Amino acid sequence: MSKSKSSIVIITAPSGTGKTTLTRRLVSEVPTLSFSVSITTRPIRTGEKNGEHYWFVDRENFLRQVDQGRLAEWADVFGNLYGTTKDEIARILKLGHQALLEIDVQGAKNIRAQYPDACAIFIMPPSIQDLWERLRKRGTDSLTVCKRRLKTAGEELKEGKNFQHFIINDKLDRAFSELKNLVRDGQAVSLTYEQGLHHCNALIDEFNQIDWLSDDLALNKGKNTRKHE
Repeated sequence: MSKSKSSIVIITAPSGTGKTTLTRRLVSEVPTLSFSVSITTRPIRTGEKNGEHYWFVDRENFLRQVDQGRLAEWADVFGNLYGTTKDEIARILKLGHQALLEIDVQGAKNIRAQYPDACAIFIMPPSIQDLWERLRKRGTDSLTVCKRRLKTAGEELKEGKNFQHFIINDKLDRAFSELKNLVRDGQAVSLTYEQGLHHCNALIDEFNQIDWLSDDLALNKGKNTRKHE
């Protein structure tokens, strides 16, 4: 059953699920879809461009925008602040484009509270074991960081019930096809809400059976899955 497409698209997934690969490809193939560029207090990294990867601001500037009510959502991620400005969303919509927000579960919740017609999509791994293998094979993080990301994934999965659409990224091309058809045309994905929630709960059960994650790894309450982090 086809539905009309939404002007604001939220895509969320645990770290290592392939969200960034999917969203970058999505933007490249859907000309009327534009990334909402977040603001952050994180220092700019080599190769990054202000206004393309993020809008880089100092902490005082960021907090001033919070006080002025200019942010649609924001979070503290390991000491760095990240947020989505209402002006950025408005800018994209004024162009007649769909605004794509690649944010964490808490950010998604806050956006939907202010923009109830937003389309919220949760990308899931086929299994927790598969997610762990992806995190380790990336080779960009230490074992401690990989464990922290996996623990955070377990917390994020608990928020899956708050999303409208579920896509399992077991095969990249298939997952991308579903995502593109949903965002571009409003076409329903293969999983019903009930089926998606069932898989999400199965992942939670699998995660809860893991006994080798060290208890001393601090969680950040599901707020450490920002893009580029």
